Amino acid sequence: MRVSFPEREVGTEQINKLLHHPAFSDPNQLYVLVVDSGYSARPFLCEQAQHENLVTVVRVRSNRVFYQSPQVGESHKRRGHPQWYGSRFDSLDETSWHPPDETTLTTLTTHGGKVLTAKITAWHQMLSRGTRDCPMHLHPFSLIQILVTDESGKQMWRPMWLSVFGQRRHQCKAEESGQAYRQRYDLEHFLRFGKQKLLMTAFQTPEVEHEENWVRLTLLAYVQLWAARSLAVHLPRSWERYLPHARDGQIAPTVVQRDFNRIISQIGTPSKSSKRRGFSSGRAAGQSQTPRERHPVIKKGATMSQTTVKAA
Repeated sequence: MRVSFPEREVGTEQINKLLHHPAFSDPNQLYVLVVDSGYSARPFLCEQAQHENLVTVVRVRSNRVFYQSPQVGESHKRRGHPQWYGSRFDSLDETSWHPPDETTLTTLTTHGGKVLTAKITAWHQMLSRGTRDCPMHLHPFSLIQILVTDESGKQMWRPMWLSVFGQRRHQCKAEESGQAYRQRYDLEHFLRFGKQKLLMTAFQTPEVEHEENWVRLTLLAYVQLWAARSLAVHLPRSWERYLPHARDGQIAPTVVQRDFNRIISQIGTPSKSSKRRGFSSGRAAGQSQTPRERHPVIKKGATMSQTTVKAA
């Protein structure tokens, strides 16, 4: 997923505002932020590393190059610039990998009843290249690889790589970090369904408050579909009559939405029928509306510099 600079800036602002809320003011409580590879940029990770009680689990590309922490000792002192990075770690070259610090085997069961094996390998105290503005050598992280195989040992998908940042990252085990990232899948499926079926992004308005209210309405509509899942009847389309029913007994939100008109017609409504109120008198003579504030248009693109965004 490609995330532009303005989106990362907005995400950083929202996280800072959330962590300064009174409900999240407990310094002993540990909070976990899970983001995809679009937020693996150095400025975003450096900003989140400042929070003492925040652990960030971010997915990274499978062709990244990392470095071990340098081995510093009395016998390794030398003149000149201190050593910031150790041996090279290429995620595509297994010969450059050093022995892992943690290895865990766990099983996964699919909806079809197939049992899969997940091998979770973790390397601690890893580093990535930084810049003068983002000294990444000051923010070590844990690198995790998740490899899923079937019963015969055949690899199912490409390995997934995760990096865990934060001052309290050692409190999150490698398996827990993988489970935390898997929860993103439920969120992604909901966002796709909300945009395609519930018109979550169809309401266009310059008022942020109105847009937030519209999003809340789509969330309430999704909750109603979830509450009516046991009352819905499977109504296949003419081209779907040969498809098998859900083997696990679960019903998809799209199927519930298809039968929701019948459900709400049986429940009824306490509201009264609308009545015509006549013709409105309209605005008074000489009344004028205050024009809206004009904002510059921000165009997203790979060539857009950070200075242009800040100036806008």
